[in-house]
Amino acid sequence: MEVSNSQAYRDLSPWQMVARLADAGQYLGSESSFYRVLKQNQLLSHRQNSKPRVSRRPKDLLARHPNEVWSWDITYLNSPVRGAYYYLYLVEDIFSRMIVGWTVEELESAEHGARLIDRICQEQGIARGQLTLHSDNGAPMKGATLLATLERLGVAASFSRPAVSDDNPYSESLFKTLKYRPSYPDSAFSGIDQARQWVSGFVQWYNTEHLHSAIRFLTPDSRHQGLDKEILAKRVAVYEKAKQLNPLRWSGQTRNWAPITEVCLNPKKHNSETDEELSLDPASPTISVMSEAVKQFSDIDWVGPKNGFHKCPITNASDVGEGLPRVKNQPSDDTLRPSLSDSGLRFTVNSHCPTSENLN
Repeated sequence: MEVSNSQAYRDLSPWQMVARLADAGQYLGSESSFYRVLKQNQLLSHRQNSKPRVSRRPKDLLARHPNEVWSWDITYLNSPVRGAYYYLYLVEDIFSRMIVGWTVEELESAEHGARLIDRICQEQGIARGQLTLHSDNGAPMKGATLLATLERLGVAASFSRPAVSDDNPYSESLFKTLKYRPSYPDSAFSGIDQARQWVSGFVQWYNTEHLHSAIRFLTPDSRHQGLDKEILAKRVAVYEKAKQLNPLRWSGQTRNWAPITEVCLNPKKHNSETDEELSLDPASPTISVMSEAVKQFSDIDWVGPKNGFHKCPITNASDVGEGLPRVKNQPSDDTLRPSLSDSGLRFTVNSHCPTSENLN
């Protein structure tokens, strides 16, 4: 603490302090030790007059119908000139996954983006206050021309966090699908007309032929037009008929063909696991049965190197003797310890599976 608060070191990070101390022939501790001591004394807070960096989540956007939330971005297409590119502007409806508009230009600018958004809003009949347009923080997305166009159209603008690429996942995923198509040229496009022709064919295929896995393997066009429920209802009837003809092929319900009713962009991460701690009496029937089961394995020699958190039993015949069967799915070492029958047990129950912890 004395060194960290001294005139020579008080404005330096622990990494800088450790290196300077080493140059001075001193070793007081590692960087983590400095951080630990500073944290214990509440000295890791922002200490300058400038405002500290504040990380904010983007607003989560929920779409229950087409033309409620659009996502758009710009990607490069190779041109014949090395180092020069064509720019593909692509707008996608996140509810239906339909490409509602696109253009290929030689420049990346807010003016091209504004003209594209204006055109497709007219084509889709977007009313004021109906649509939210999400994008990253690129210069064309935040240009004055585009923002003025959105204001005139009554479209709300939404932006990703700075330097966070996965805040715009729908557009990024679409670009990967586009550039991994077998027909995507290995070399550059010969000209902008060829690039526009290829993108036009891709959009036609993607919207009308491609069965999208995230929307129950429907085409984006059919979902955008509201035909998804009818198509999925027919699939349910086909599966129910097949189950009646041969019920032994299904141990439970048939495949889930229920429509996707909500699509969320950048949803909040909720903790789906609700932990509930239960204090159990070692003398209870449940613990007694478990203790008896554990005793049956108490004589097993668990040898061999550790693999992750578990140790694997030797099943080679040369090591454990001939005639012993190989046992699949052996229980882990943590579940076979005799200490499970001790008194200090706590069971944690969550939505996935129960686990036991030895608190001694």
